[in-house]
Amino acid sequence: MTNTVGVLVMSYGTPENMESIEAYYTHIRRGRAPEPEQLKELSDRYEAIVGGVFPLRENTDNQVRALQQTLNKDERASEVEFKCYQGLKHAYPFIEDGVEQMAKDGIQSAIGIVLAPHYSTMSVGSYIKRAREKAEEMGIQMSFIESYHLHPKLIQALSTRVSAKLDMFEEAGAKRGDVRVLFSAHSLPARIVDIGDPYPQQLLETSEVIASRLGITNWQFTWQSAGRTAEPWLGPDILDTLQELSREQVEDVLVAPIGFVSDHLEVLYDLDIEAKAIAKEIDMRLMRTDSLNSDPLYMETLSDVILSQWQQGTDV
Repeated sequence: MTNTVGVLVMSYGTPENMESIEAYYTHIRRGRAPEPEQLKELSDRYEAIVGGVFPLRENTDNQVRALQQTLNKDERASEVEFKCYQGLKHAYPFIEDGVEQMAKDGIQSAIGIVLAPHYSTMSVGSYIKRAREKAEEMGIQMSFIESYHLHPKLIQALSTRVSAKLDMFEEAGAKRGDVRVLFSAHSLPARIVDIGDPYPQQLLETSEVIASRLGITNWQFTWQSAGRTAEPWLGPDILDTLQELSREQVEDVLVAPIGFVSDHLEVLYDLDIEAKAIAKEIDMRLMRTDSLNSDPLYMETLSDVILSQWQQGTDV
């Protein structure tokens, strides 16, 4: 397959069904099985999402298929065929499985990309480390895309979603400028700030570009979905932010979770159920932007950075 370029599409992963939640949680905990109450809490969250866990896995499957189609339709790919492989951090097929399958298929050259626009050593960096080690073991030459948080088509897709929801606030009687826009992303341990990790800054850059493009001045950044560990995580958490906004007498809030690219637990539960429950308690109108999922503009974003990487032949 000398004229085929492999693309390892990496993401966090999610259980395939309710029965596999314990194995999934155990892997996240580095082989330590969760306590019964921890397992029940996570299982209850999946149960609360309409349709269970299957749509979460399906979202990623659809993204991988759509990306492969988008890549091979681009005129820059006329000399080669791109074949996408899935590699998950905490579920099958694991990152190593994706790379191994490439080797079995005779792939000699590959590019790795994570379904997350913003780079952190603790997130994207850890995916790349695992993929690079396996690729070296299998004799595959693999380069990696670390971030694409300011790609014009990504910004366009996110901006369109923010604008559409602001329109809905106006239709409901709110003044557009009075709506507080909360850009959000998954929190990480606060120690990443001490090592100069680019994650917080890249998220702010994305937020600022979207706000500037839409003329939004009433916005701020907040964090969500922090892990439950002893060490401090980046904050403030969105649930605390909502309470603070209530004290400021802010009545209309739009959450734009720009750190996430698809509907999964951190969006469908943490925002759509948990955050909305808090908003209801404090009599606040809360909406969130629609997820990117397999939006053509997002697929074109990924395709463009992959094709540029392939043409350059070096890491970006």
